[in-house]
This record gives sequence, C-alpha cells and structure tokens, in this order.
Amino acid sequence: MYKVIKFFTDLQDNKHPYHEGETFPREGVTVTEERFKELASKKNKRGVALIKEVKEEVKTEDIPFAEGEPYEAEKPVEAEKKPRAKSKKKG
Repeated sequence: MYKVIKFFTDLQDNKHPYHEGETFPREGVTVTEERFKELASKKNKRGVALIKEVKEEVKTEDIPFAEGEPYEAEKPVEAEKKPRAKSKKKG
C-alpha cells in the first residue's frame, strides 16, 4: 500500500488530485509497478517523492484462532531434522 506524502495531481488519471495522507492509487484505478517507482522517487515531473510504501499492520485481534490454542508466535518451534552424513568405513 502507498500513502501520498506530497500533494499532486495524477496526470495519468485524468488529473485526479491526491492529498497528503491519502492512499494511492484511489479505488478502481490500476497502476503499474513502474508508475509506483516513478512517484516514490525523484524521477517524476515534480522532482520529489510524492508517495511512499507503507506496510500494513496486522492486529492480533484480526487473526482467527481456536480458543485455547496459542498464537503462532507462542507455539514451540520444532528443530529441523538433518540427515546425518554416512561415514565411510575403510576395510
């Protein structure tokens, strides 16, 4: 997900205005990876980054789990079993 960090009008979206703090792109608009990179860098007509990528936070209350079952982070991690190298006997 990308957020607008500087006001701009998108010349590739019928001059749609994007205000600081809004999500880019607006609903119903498809944007190429190249366009994301262009707007997130100085390589655009304004010469400054206009958007930045933001990681969505997942709230633990939004994660479904069975009652009494521990969260994934609380479950013990089983050690991976690696096959032992066979020793060569001389004889």
